[in-house]
Amino acid sequence: MGKEDYSKAFKLGKKDYQTRMMKGMKPTLLVLDDIMPEKGSYSEESLGLVQIPIDQIAGTKTVGRSSSFAGNFMPILRESTEFAEKWVMLSTSHVDEGIRDPIKAYEYMNQFYVEEGNKRVSVMKYFGAVSIPGNVIRIIPKRTEEKENRIYYEFLDFYRVAQINYIWFSQPGNFAKLVEAVGKAPGEMWSGEDKLRFSSLYTKFRAEYEAKGGGKLKITPGDAFLSFITLYGYDAMEETTTNDLKALIAKSWEEFELLEEEQEIDLKMKPTQKKKSLLDILHAPVPKKFKIAFIYEKTPGTSAWTYAHELGRLHLEQQFPEEVETIAYENGTQENIDALLEAAIAEGCNLIFTTTPPFVQASVKAAIANPKVKIVNCSLNTSHRYIRTYYSRMYEAKFLMGAIAGAMAENGRLTYIADYPIYGSIANINAFALGAKMINPRAKVFLEWSTKKEADMEDRIRENASSCVSGRDIVIPEEASRFFGIYHIKEGRSRNLAMPLWHWGKFYEQMIWAIIEGTWKYDDDPAATKAINYWWGMSEGVIDVICSKYLPLGTKRLVELLKGTISSEMFNPFSGILYSQSGIVLNKPDGSLSSEEIMTMDWLAENVIGEIPSKEELNEQATPVINQQGVKKKEG
Repeated sequence: MGKEDYSKAFKLGKKDYQTRMMKGMKPTLLVLDDIMPEKGSYSEESLGLVQIPIDQIAGTKTVGRSSSFAGNFMPILRESTEFAEKWVMLSTSHVDEGIRDPIKAYEYMNQFYVEEGNKRVSVMKYFGAVSIPGNVIRIIPKRTEEKENRIYYEFLDFYRVAQINYIWFSQPGNFAKLVEAVGKAPGEMWSGEDKLRFSSLYTKFRAEYEAKGGGKLKITPGDAFLSFITLYGYDAMEETTTNDLKALIAKSWEEFELLEEEQEIDLKMKPTQKKKSLLDILHAPVPKKFKIAFIYEKTPGTSAWTYAHELGRLHLEQQFPEEVETIAYENGTQENIDALLEAAIAEGCNLIFTTTPPFVQASVKAAIANPKVKIVNCSLNTSHRYIRTYYSRMYEAKFLMGAIAGAMAENGRLTYIADYPIYGSIANINAFALGAKMINPRAKVFLEWSTKKEADMEDRIRENASSCVSGRDIVIPEEASRFFGIYHIKEGRSRNLAMPLWHWGKFYEQMIWAIIEGTWKYDDDPAATKAINYWWGMSEGVIDVICSKYLPLGTKRLVELLKGTISSEMFNPFSGILYSQSGIVLNKPDGSLSSEEIMTMDWLAENVIGEIPSKEELNEQATPVINQQGVKKKEG
C-alpha cells in the first residue's frame, strides 16, 4: 500500500507544482528564512508541545528540503529515490501504528514552518489528518499599524487565554468579538471544557461550511463562524442538529458573501424614482392591504426616540387609511425581541420596522427564516443583505442648530449633550461645532455624554459656563421639561430656541409608496452583494428644524437660508478646509467629505472640547448599542 500511496501523492504534488507554475507562483514549499523579519526586529517564544493544525503548516524553516515537495507538501521526487523509500516507510508506519513523534517547527504570523519532520507532515497531509504534535518556537514581529500585524497581536492576546490556534480572521477586532460571542470576559482564561466545546462546535460548523463551498469565498472560516454565532447564538448552536446547521448555513450564505466586500454599504441618499409611462398608470395594480409592525425598545411616553417613531406610525395610518394597518410592540429587549418578531409575523405582518440598532441581529435571523416578510431596521452602517436599514441625516439639522447656538451664546461657550458614540452621532457633533464656528469663529463646544457612568449634566454645564446647550432632540411626553433642542441659559433660567425634527412619518410614507409603485425592488440588484442603507435628509423632508418664538427674526432668516441651501444640495456642512482636534482632515477649499466619510467619522472638530468615550466608560444601558453600532477607529 505504501508505494501506491506514494504514487498517488506524487501525482498530487506534480499537479499542484504545475498549477502554481502556470499562475506565476513559487511551486515548492515556502521557506521561513526567506520571509523572516530582520534580526533585532522580532523576538522568540517557546510554546512547548502543541497540536499544530495541518492546514496551517505552510512550509519549511530552511531551504534544505523545500524543493522535495510541491507547495501543498506532496512529494515531487521520483519513486526510485531514497526520499521516496523513507516516505513509503512512514506511510506504512502511520497506517499500522500511527505517527506519534512530534515534529519541530516555527510559528510566524500563525503559519507553521517545519524544521524537522517534513516527510511526517507530508504523510499526515496526504491521509487528511487534522493536526500533528510539534514542539514550536514562536517568532513575534515588532508591533506595527499594518493590518495583518494588528490581527496577529489580537490573536496573541486570544491565544494567551484560550490556547487555540486554529481559528483566524481577516479583519481587526474579530478576536475580541469572538470572545464576547462565546460569553467570555476580556482576559478571562478558558477551561479545558471551554476549549473542547469550542473545538466541537467550530469543527462541526467548518465541515458544513466548507462542504457548501466556503473555500471559494475570500473570507476565512473564522469570519463565517463569528458571523453565524453572532446571528444565531453560541449556546443555541450546541442544540442544532447537522441537518438544521446545513439549512441555516445555506440560508445565511448571502451574509457570508457580504463579508467579502470591502465597501459593504450601498447608501441610498434619495428615494429611487421610477419613470412611469401612460401604460404603467393605466394598468397600475390596486394596492394590497399592508399590515405593518413597529417594534420599539421602550414606550413613546418614556423615550424621545420611540416617541418620534410613534409619531411616524400615526402619520402612516393617517396618510394610508385604506391601504395600511399598523400594530406597535413596546418594551423590546435583547431577551424578548425574537418573540416579538415571531408575534408580528404570526399576526400576518408583511412589513416590520425594528426601530433601534440592537435589534438588527434578531431582524436578520427573522428575515432569513421568513423570506416573504420585509424587515427594515433603523441603524446606520449596518451590513446585512437579508434586511434593509434606514436612518436620517440628522447632521444637516445639527449644523443649523450649531449656527443658532453660535449666534445666541453671548460668551461663545456651548455644551453639546450626546448619548451614544455610534455611527451618525459623531457627524452630528461635528456638524453642530462647524455651524457654531461659522457664525462665531471663537465658539467652543464642550462635549458631554449622558450615558457616561455617574454623569451629572447640570454640574458639567455649570462648570463649562455655557450659555447655550444642545440637549435631547425632543421632549418626552411623560417628562415635562424645557431641556431639549437648543436652549439658552441666563440667570439660572432656560429658554428654548429651536429643536431638530426627525420626521419618520415622511420616511415611512415614502417607503410605502416605493413598495406600492414597485420601486422597492429596483434598489435590490440580484447581482450585487452590498447591503442597502437608506440615509435621507432635508431634501427628502425627513429632517427639519423648528424655531421658537424666542429666536430673533434675523437668526430665523439665516436658518431658513441655510436650510434652503442644504435642502437643494447647494451646500454640504462638511465642505471646504476642515480641521480635527489632531490636525487637518480636508485640505480642499472646493472639496467636501463623501457620504461614507461622514457616516464613519471617528474624529472630533478642532473647536470641540471633549473626546469619544470607550465602551468601558459608559453605563450598562449603552452596551448593546455600542456592540452593534459603536464607532471604530479606522486603520492607521
